[in-house]
Amino acid sequence: MEVVSHQGQSGGALARHAAEILRRAGYQVHLVGGCVRDRLLGLDVHDRDLTTDATPPELLRLFPGALEVGAHFGVILLRRDGEEIQIATYRSERAYDDGRHPTEVSFEKDVQLDLSRRDFTINALLEDPFTGEITDLVGGQADLDRRLIRAIGDPAQRFAEDYLRLLRAVRFAARLGFAIESETFAAIQRCASGITRISPERIRDELSRILTEGGARRGFELLDQTGLLSRILPEVDRMKGVQQPPEFHPEGDVWLHTLGLLEQLGHSSLELALGALLHDVGKPLTQTHEDRIRFSGHERVGAELARQILTRLRYPSEIVDTVSWMTAQHMRFKDAPQMTDATFKRFSRQPRFDELLELHRLDLLGGLRPLTNYHAVRERLRAIPPEALRPRPLITGRDLIQMGFRPGPRFATVLHAVETEQLEGRLADRDAALHFARQEMLRPASEPAST
Repeated sequence: MEVVSHQGQSGGALARHAAEILRRAGYQVHLVGGCVRDRLLGLDVHDRDLTTDATPPELLRLFPGALEVGAHFGVILLRRDGEEIQIATYRSERAYDDGRHPTEVSFEKDVQLDLSRRDFTINALLEDPFTGEITDLVGGQADLDRRLIRAIGDPAQRFAEDYLRLLRAVRFAARLGFAIESETFAAIQRCASGITRISPERIRDELSRILTEGGARRGFELLDQTGLLSRILPEVDRMKGVQQPPEFHPEGDVWLHTLGLLEQLGHSSLELALGALLHDVGKPLTQTHEDRIRFSGHERVGAELARQILTRLRYPSEIVDTVSWMTAQHMRFKDAPQMTDATFKRFSRQPRFDELLELHRLDLLGGLRPLTNYHAVRERLRAIPPEALRPRPLITGRDLIQMGFRPGPRFATVLHAVETEQLEGRLADRDAALHFARQEMLRPASEPAST
């Protein structure tokens, strides 16, 4: 056992209050897990978890307002003044028949038994909530110093207990910039097929965190190297080796291009991160070799693939819709400088256009291309006053009815034509719009609209 001298208190009023109650009642209590790890690394601490030898009935007696969030596992949840903590009884676990849940849980008085069933050494450090002293029973301090992700005990056994730990190892390595210890890494490779036993929702949450917590490129390189990528995202795995025309993509194949986008992400929104990952997912299915390598329609195919992938992973429908839209729209920027005013204004006033434009910037950087087009789009957008981007309609369908026309599909066509003229600056007042609309309504549908 290693006990490190006073490190300073870690804050967290609710955690300290709960620890005082437990300590006064004669129980052991420690901060444990990510809050200890992150404080020692100098990172922001968010969730604070306590572990104790108090049994679940004793916890509920001491904290009568607590919620039982894991009764089988002896975990309660406390909330106060916007703060939230979990308190867990020391436990040991046995017989993980499904690779997810233990069939037998025993509550313990020895914290060593509790720590031995946890995932990685750096997540099993104990901290005194009053003095900040660190107790290390698993070698976590040394692994923090070495910047290593190491499973506690037999790594294959740890992963067989919960195969989600395969993804957690990758996430921690990517987020913290750590290496995965060699035996732990080899065990991930051997156990990779077990990830298919985990629910889509749990896989989704880990992937989302890999994409948004920082180090996304490193995370996906590790997913590839460990054999996890092909099992959870086979459509992304198929990007490897799909060559692109070197005059447009000197960085290499579609996989390398996608990694280039992920490298630029930082802490982005989840929708943008997923857009960066999936924007070219249609290329493996659309590659042709004509005068050069082409991917005609890959954005349309990719939008449908993105929808299928995200639906399979149980993402909310609004995220599925947004990422599919971004995938379908990302190629339109190449035509933006030549767009008419009306087309450009309609294009740029779409919801979440700012994120779509940021995806374009990442796309250029990932292709080792200059940002000339990105800056041109931004300048053109900046030059348009807000009232010109979304002007009030000059007329409505009610005006067409008052002219004596019967409502029908033609209304939408004519009103769209009126708005086009308005966006182009050729119609500026209501009288001119009414005159134009009357001419359009009287024009045979087969004739082109006047300009």
